Amino acid sequence: MSRRFDPITLDVIQNALGSIADELALVIMRSAYSNIVRDAMDYSTAVCDREGRTIAQGLTTPVHLGSFPDAMRALVSQFSGRMADGDIFIFNDPYGAGGMHLPDFYIVKPVFVGGNVEGYIATLAHQCDVGGLAPGGMAVFATEIYQEGLRIPILKLHDAGVPSEAIFQIIAKNSRQPVEVLGDVRAQIAACGNGEKGLRQLIERYGVEDFRLYTGELHDYAERLIRAEISALPDGTYEFEDFLDGLGENPTPIRFKCALTVAGNQIIVDWEGTSPQVKAAINGPMPTTHAMAYLAVRCAIGVAIPNCEGYMRAITVKAPKGSIVNPNEPAACGARGVICFRMYEAMLGAFSQILPDRIPAASEGGSSAPHIAGRTRDNRPFLISGGLMGCWGGSAARDGQEGISNPAANLGNAPIELVESRLPVEITCYAFVENSGGPGRHRGGAALMRGYRLLEDEAELVMRSDRRAVLPYGLFGGLPGTPSWNFINPGPGQTVLPVCPFASVPMKRDDIFLHIQAGAGGYGDPLEREPGKVLLDVVNELITANYAADVYGVIIANGNVDEAETFARRQWLVKQGSLSTYLDHFAQSTGTQGLSRRSTGLG
Repeated sequence: MSRRFDPITLDVIQNALGSIADELALVIMRSAYSNIVRDAMDYSTAVCDREGRTIAQGLTTPVHLGSFPDAMRALVSQFSGRMADGDIFIFNDPYGAGGMHLPDFYIVKPVFVGGNVEGYIATLAHQCDVGGLAPGGMAVFATEIYQEGLRIPILKLHDAGVPSEAIFQIIAKNSRQPVEVLGDVRAQIAACGNGEKGLRQLIERYGVEDFRLYTGELHDYAERLIRAEISALPDGTYEFEDFLDGLGENPTPIRFKCALTVAGNQIIVDWEGTSPQVKAAINGPMPTTHAMAYLAVRCAIGVAIPNCEGYMRAITVKAPKGSIVNPNEPAACGARGVICFRMYEAMLGAFSQILPDRIPAASEGGSSAPHIAGRTRDNRPFLISGGLMGCWGGSAARDGQEGISNPAANLGNAPIELVESRLPVEITCYAFVENSGGPGRHRGGAALMRGYRLLEDEAELVMRSDRRAVLPYGLFGGLPGTPSWNFINPGPGQTVLPVCPFASVPMKRDDIFLHIQAGAGGYGDPLEREPGKVLLDVVNELITANYAADVYGVIIANGNVDEAETFARRQWLVKQGSLSTYLDHFAQSTGTQGLSRRSTGLG
């Protein structure tokens, strides 16, 4: 006879585990040194059972969270039976240790109860610099992983409670920012110690046997929930493709082809037909591909499911070996974050055919990642880093949000006051871009722009962005948003940089780097947008009055909507085709005259 589980006890244990994972996240945030961890919150936490299976996750970065299973399987398989109380492990290798890219350090502590491993506390944080070709570990132009910095297999950072000073020294000597990196590593260690205490107390409270049984039931419960939701979806295969712009001065689009198969109570995500791996640092090892699949399925289904590994049993991920989403060693992967967002949006595009009322149009394309680095006149290193977060696409229910992280990232924009007070840079602008959100019944979120003036004698800029030639797509009659741009010294004589420059860009004192993100896609016919919402966007300076008339057919006079003129204008636009007026305005407002329908993502 199978054991009967008390649902209240199960719920209490589940919430206790979630609290431990969230407390881990708070310890790291309060203890970290670098702005990319402390302010942008580019890190994640998890609690795992005795087999290394995730049983709770902190409210941090989704891109990371689905990768813990690969990392923990590698750790347990290599060190099972060879762990001691007080051990702490460190690793980042994408080829053999379940890592995603070298800046992401896993630090994991086994939790012993009664002489046996009964769980693990796992943390992952994006280190601000791990050596390599360019500051920040984001050298898009790296062609193999050996150029990207310090590569760490699964090692004992603490052996039975004794720190390995050799590993700490190796990390310090291989970073341009040793103080910040070691500070963040120690923040992860502190979080692991705090989490170990909480997990051990929880296990001892319920007893080892009951805790094992209830965590096993938690996995099964999550699996039952997700399979029930998948069973309600129509069987079939749904395909969608999206593209990265490409690399360097003459980019070639990189294809992401997703086939989403719903078969009974399971989902298969297949990337057959996706472009091969590239000689650049944007390849995504399988832990990344797994993480994005789990995230997209959960976001599409939209039902609360325990944050444990059991739900993953219903999701199968296939990716051709040697593709950009499953590269062969030693493919470079330091800037692989940009393909995370493209995978996510390709999967949501496929889901939009199944759940049209639930899936939004494309977001800005993911966080942009400018890194400006150098040394002060007294030879101290500085690094201006941390991604720029942007906006969401419109959906059936509402407009897209702006000034917010891509849903695949859950990060934060570093406050300009903190950036200016700690780093040799002046923020010259930080604002929304007018007329940038993709038109629709519910418009896409407006693009964000930020400018940086260098206050030191020299520095180098390394940049990763996207969505200039291939724009964030709209859905169900919604139109795409505007493209992204990178400028050095914007204005007369400006230099326009590619979305992903294939070399570092030199900067000198008083040079300004300006990044303009892409606007998100719209949802539904723009001519069905409520005129009052169009007026509010004009009042809030998100769009101009001319744009309101040209694209939405809304005529504003004396601060109000002229209903008669609006009706007439919309009737005229229907005859002309609102798409053509949008493309005309799009070309005029962005300086991109001659754009084809294909290059704007309109077919």
